[in-house]
Amino acid sequence: MKVVVIGGGAAGFFGAICAAQAGAEVTLLEAGQNCLSKVLISGGGRCNVTHSCFEPALLVQHYPRGGKALRGAFSQFQPKHTIEWFTDRNVKLKTEADGRIFPITDDARTIADCLLNQAADLGVKIYTQSPVKAVAKVEDQFLVTLRSEQVLTADRVLIATGSNPNGYQFARSLGHSVIDPVPSLFTFNIRDDRLTDLAGVSVDPVRLRLQVGEAKFEQTGALLITHWGVSGPAVLKLSAWAARELHDARYQARLSINWLPKQNPEQLRQELTAVRNQIPQKTIAANCPVMLPRRLWERLTEAVGIQKERRWAELSNKTLNQLIQELMQGSYQISGKGVFKDEFVTCGGVNLKEINFKTMESRCCPGLYFAGEVLDIDGVTGGFNFQSAWTTGWIAGNAIAKVSASVHRPQ
Repeated sequence: MKVVVIGGGAAGFFGAICAAQAGAEVTLLEAGQNCLSKVLISGGGRCNVTHSCFEPALLVQHYPRGGKALRGAFSQFQPKHTIEWFTDRNVKLKTEADGRIFPITDDARTIADCLLNQAADLGVKIYTQSPVKAVAKVEDQFLVTLRSEQVLTADRVLIATGSNPNGYQFARSLGHSVIDPVPSLFTFNIRDDRLTDLAGVSVDPVRLRLQVGEAKFEQTGALLITHWGVSGPAVLKLSAWAARELHDARYQARLSINWLPKQNPEQLRQELTAVRNQIPQKTIAANCPVMLPRRLWERLTEAVGIQKERRWAELSNKTLNQLIQELMQGSYQISGKGVFKDEFVTCGGVNLKEINFKTMESRCCPGLYFAGEVLDIDGVTGGFNFQSAWTTGWIAGNAIAKVSASVHRPQ
C-alpha cells in the first residue's frame, strides 16, 4: 500500500507516522525548505502541544468551526492520548496554570525532533522543497505530479497542506467544495486617545462585547494594550468566533470593554460614592479605588472630563455616572486587524460534510484523506489547533493502515 502525504506539518507527520507504523509505504512531500515550521514557532518557540481539557463535549466548545464534526473524532483520539503518545516516546510534558501543555524543555525542537525521529525510524520517505503541482485519480490509483514534473503513484493520498491555497486547489480538482478561507486569531487595531502610550498595560479579566451587523459576540479574559490597539487571550478568542463576520465587515466594528466585569454597576456606584465620602480632599486621578493599572485609570477619568487636579469632593453625580459607563461599557472603534505572530490560523477550508470523520476519508473521492487545517476547522488559542491536527492525522493514518491491512490479508 503506497501512501503519499502532502504537507509536512503536524497533521501530515502524525498521519504519515500512524500509516507507516501499521505497514504502509509512506512518502511525505513538503513544499518548503523545512518540515514542521509551524510547530517550531508556535507558543513563542515552546510549542503549545495541546490543552488539558479531557472531556470531548467540553473540548469541542473551543472550536468556532468544526466542533460538531470533532465530537466523535475526539472520542477516538483526544488530549490525554496526545500526552500518552509523546510520553511513550520519552517526551515529558507539563501543564501550565491556564491548561496549556508544553514540553518540559520549553523548546519546540523537542516536539519536532520526536516527530522527525519517529518518521525516520518507521521508514517514511521525506522530501522537502518538493511542491506538488497536481493530484489526479486514474481508476484506483492517484497520480501526484510535482512541480519538477516527476510523477508519483499512490494507492492513497493524505492532504495535510494547512491553509495553503494549493491544498484547496487539489481538493477542488478531486470533487470537493471549499469554504473560502479568512483569517482567524488576530488582534484588533484601535486608534483611540484612551489607549495611546499605554502599550504593555494588561488587565485580567475584562469582558468584551462585539456587535457586527446583527451578530453579537462576547468573551471574558485577559486583555493587553498594544501600540496598535488591543491583544491578549480575550481578544484572540473573540476574533476567532467572529472571524467571518469581521471579514465581511472589512474589520470595522464597535468593541465594548468592561474593565471591571466582576462588579455590577450598582456595586461600583456604591464603591465610588464611599470613596468620595472617605477621601474628599484627595485627587481622583491619583487615587484609583478599583483594580486597574493607575495609568489606565488616569486615562479613563480624563476621558469623561475629570481634570488631574479635580478632587473626589468635586465629583458630581452626573460625572460619576459617566465614569461608571466608561469603566463598564467603554465603546471603541475597531479600524482593522493586526496579526498574532505565533499562529497563523484561518477559518474556512474543505467542507466538513464531504468528509467521513470516522476515517477522515473523502466522501467524494475514495482513497483520498484529509487532516489538519486544510479542513474547515479552527480552534481558539491554547493548543486546540494542534490537537485537531493530531486527532485528524491519527484517525486518517490509522484508517489508511486498516485499509492497507485488509488489502494484504490472505483470502
